[in-house]
Amino acid sequence: MNPAVRRNADRLSSRRPYPKDGPADGFTRIPPQHGAAVELAPGDVLTLVDPLGEQVSDLYLVRVDEPADHFSVGRTIDVGNTLYPSVGSILYSGRSVALAEIVTDTVGVHDLTLTPCSQQTFDLLYPDLGGAPHRSCFANLVAALEPHGVAPDTIGGTMNVFMDVWTDADGELHIDPPPTAPGDCLELRILEPVIAGITACSAEKSNNGTCTPIDYRVTRAAGY
Repeated sequence: MNPAVRRNADRLSSRRPYPKDGPADGFTRIPPQHGAAVELAPGDVLTLVDPLGEQVSDLYLVRVDEPADHFSVGRTIDVGNTLYPSVGSILYSGRSVALAEIVTDTVGVHDLTLTPCSQQTFDLLYPDLGGAPHRSCFANLVAALEPHGVAPDTIGGTMNVFMDVWTDADGELHIDPPPTAPGDCLELRILEPVIAGITACSAEKSNNGTCTPIDYRVTRAAGY
């Protein structure tokens, strides 16, 4: 079992109601296997919600003024000294710039190890698909971020929000269904002007067999 799941058992037993027929007031819905981008200023709060449960969202941050400097999995792990970010954790860029801080987390289970799924991912790891075209988080991030000047080859590892990945005693990775119920959320306070790329993950096996939407909301800081 993922130690983050065990550590957050009490949190995961407490759920909040959330409408199932559409996004809550003020939220924007990302359809299944799609993505979006939003520009954020310091002090803004970005809220990600799993509206139906058991759905992953890939999150990628790129500095507005320095697009070559973007979210770094390695820096975030190094400075935070954990593979399991939650409230109080800072997301860092490759130049060790603090991009965002997690301020609310009803789940406590997120992944920093796996890259966004791509067509090549499905070709290699889903041989049953026979190489058929498949929507992917990487392609969705590319489509969302390219208009903001982000080159595809600069998109690296993401924060895989709500994704349950853990390593057993033999070092083998396991991916369990996201331990989320409708309405579970993650909120980040933005510390640096960034473009956020957000997806509703496209990999069925990461989402207990079915891909569903992700909702997001931006609460703007005073003065913006």
